[in-house]
Amino acid sequence: MRRVALIYNPASGQSFWRRNSSIEQMTAILRGAGIEAETLQTVGPGSARALAHEAVERGCDTVLACGGDGTVHEVLQSLVGTDAALGVVPLGTANALAADLGLNSSPQKAIRKLLAAEPVRIPVGRISYCNRDGEARTRYFTVAAGVGADAFFLSRLDAGLKRRFGYLVYLVEAFRVWATHTFPLFDATVYGIGGSEPRTLELSQLLAVRIRDFGGVLHKLAPGATLRGDRLCLLAFRTRSRFDYWRFLLAVIFRRQTFTRQIELLTADSVECRAREDAGTRIFTEADGELLGDLPMRIDVVPDGVYLLIPPSARL
Repeated sequence: MRRVALIYNPASGQSFWRRNSSIEQMTAILRGAGIEAETLQTVGPGSARALAHEAVERGCDTVLACGGDGTVHEVLQSLVGTDAALGVVPLGTANALAADLGLNSSPQKAIRKLLAAEPVRIPVGRISYCNRDGEARTRYFTVAAGVGADAFFLSRLDAGLKRRFGYLVYLVEAFRVWATHTFPLFDATVYGIGGSEPRTLELSQLLAVRIRDFGGVLHKLAPGATLRGDRLCLLAFRTRSRFDYWRFLLAVIFRRQTFTRQIELLTADSVECRAREDAGTRIFTEADGELLGDLPMRIDVVPDGVYLLIPPSARL
């Protein structure tokens, strides 16, 4: 790192004074190490992406996304395919990528770990989908992308309540979705499963997972998933039973999940999802915890997509 931009979200999970103190301390640590550092504050949805693009254009070789999953996701969009490296500092309600990299301690400790990190070119997930106006769009992701119940859950979250109450809002809304959602089916065609012909499955939920460790109670959601993987690690839910979902969640929490015909673990090259005529409702898509749009959609992997700062202690 020679020239660094720290992009942070003023509406992240920390209090105003604690957040500003963390940003000042992180900047001081970088400058004390002889690194030219500037801080950039987001002003609304999409601004982190624009700030990251402008930072790279000005010659920054590293952009640190300081916030939660949403801030990291936005910054990533401007760094894929460039020579600038992405660094992750947890400063929000949840930051799964930071947890996977062993950076889910204090922001100051995370910065010190990143000083010893090396930029490594890793694959990234790519999701092509239709936005709410029916227009074709593409996003990159590092944590996970999903279709079905998880995206429906995100469509129900209130951003203001999320900032105010944090994880409590997640828990309350997750229970409400579990108890009331109908888990409508959609069609998913999976390509490149062990060299076999494509398989078309009827699913109520599909997750493409890119990280090994989500942290918290979820921990290892999809065995075999890794940031270094050049294929998709898919969780395919072939069930509409809320009790199957509940049993699987409990198994993940207690690290005893197994996979059956109802809930499969697949490794593939790509997957395409389409709405069924009898769905009767919108089926949403999401990536890295950000609600995107509707079906149809396609997920694949971009080799060598982005440089990521990986600390020596990370277990990927």
